[in-house]
Amino acid sequence: MIGRRTAITLSDGRELIYFDENPAADRTGQPDTRDLPPPPPTSQLRYDPLVDEWVAVAAHRQTRTFLPPTDKCPLCPSTPDFASEIPAPDYDVAVFENQFPSFSDRVVADEITRLTDQVPVRPAVGRCEVVCFTSDHHTSFAALSPQRVRTVLDALADRTAQMSALPGVAQVFPFENRGVEIGVTLSHPHGQIYAYPMVPPRTTAMLAAARRHAERTGGRNLYADVLAAERRAEIRVVGANEHWTAYVPAASRWPYEVQLAPHRHVPDIPALTPQERDAFAPLYLDVLNRFDALFDRPMPYIAAWHQAVVGEGRDLGYLHLQLFSIRRATDKLKYLAGSESAMGAFINDVTPERAAHLLREAL
Repeated sequence: MIGRRTAITLSDGRELIYFDENPAADRTGQPDTRDLPPPPPTSQLRYDPLVDEWVAVAAHRQTRTFLPPTDKCPLCPSTPDFASEIPAPDYDVAVFENQFPSFSDRVVADEITRLTDQVPVRPAVGRCEVVCFTSDHHTSFAALSPQRVRTVLDALADRTAQMSALPGVAQVFPFENRGVEIGVTLSHPHGQIYAYPMVPPRTTAMLAAARRHAERTGGRNLYADVLAAERRAEIRVVGANEHWTAYVPAASRWPYEVQLAPHRHVPDIPALTPQERDAFAPLYLDVLNRFDALFDRPMPYIAAWHQAVVGEGRDLGYLHLQLFSIRRATDKLKYLAGSESAMGAFINDVTPERAAHLLREAL
């Protein structure tokens, strides 16, 4: 739970916000001493007319930091020998603008407007932030205390509300990538938040399905009905408490996938009550520990918060967290092969019912 919120400006003009659990935390006298170049200009959005989707082109990200040694980790607190992205000698939760953003509001004046008659180009206006869950480089989200998870959730609520209000933002997406198998380039426990300037493909598909369901059922919410059916069936439920249920989707695409959803229909993290935020931590930490116990090793995963869009279709959204791993056995990973990568047609190697059973038995 946040005791104090302090915003500072890094040496290149980017924003950093400390979310401290101690109300007396003092962040004065901790300036960024680095001499940094200015942030890169906004990347491009290029339209793909064949599938009606926008693709971001951010060439500056080729130079982003890649698996640095521990003593040069940019997400650790700064030391007398190394100035990191976080000037403080310690912190609870820290959020800052990404130095290598896919989306930003730094627009150049001579932006290209069209490549061909079918391919318009526009600035990828939005925002990308990094969320550091802890100053401890050698831990993981699963090892955080329930209090720290609550602080992270409150920070995500703060950033979702602020970023949703930015001009041109269509959806705010907080997520965590964990493990080199997933493609993580910084091993410090952290997540990211993308403020998209367009509605991404999966959300577009979910909105279309939710809209058709509402039309067929007189206005019922699709996700609410799916969640209610899973709670009744029980066979794919991994865990639950008064406010949340964790279950394996009946048609999951990944070998091990769990969705955590509040029992109450809410659009996004800011809409959760204090009681719902408190109840999230014990269940999520339990699921994460089950993931790690499944093969007796740290499980690579992606944790993705699906929130309602900012504009049209917001009423159709239903907040939920999608947690999934590409590990399908102790020594095997699920790589996206031809069917998945080229056609988007997934083939799962583990039945959802089997996955739920193994996760229930994992601890």
